Amino acid sequence: MLTKIKQYQKKLEGVGNSLRDTRVLGMLLFLVIALMVSWSSVKAIDTNYGLQKQISEIQQQNAVQQLANENQKLENEYFNTPQYLDIAARQDFGLALPGEKILLVPQTVAMTHTVMLPQDMAKPPSIPKSKPAYQRHFQAWMDFFFHSSNG
Repeated sequence: MLTKIKQYQKKLEGVGNSLRDTRVLGMLLFLVIALMVSWSSVKAIDTNYGLQKQISEIQQQNAVQQLANENQKLENEYFNTPQYLDIAARQDFGLALPGEKILLVPQTVAMTHTVMLPQDMAKPPSIPKSKPAYQRHFQAWMDFFFHSSNG
């Protein structure tokens, strides 16, 4: 047993001596520098990826806003057309063109001649909020695929 301990001590002394060797220290220093450069590169790549993702999101938001602006311009142009002015005058002021007659129908009469939708189609099926979100989504997909309403 004593010989094993002495052999182990000699191995440890050999390791201690090898750490004092210039080549081993040079290799360890090179390894540490290589790891630091690699880590720095990985962080730079991650930062660039995050920034690129933000740029992409902002570009998409910009495109959506440009489409909204174009829609608003078209809507403003529509509001300046004679057709819109004619419709607005008819709705808001009850005006009509010469020769036209306005018929006022009471709401009770108009509602008697409407087609009532079945109760299922009148409103979308509701899923109770007491279930967790994943169960509500799963139930919604099952209802969609099997054309059922368990809500």
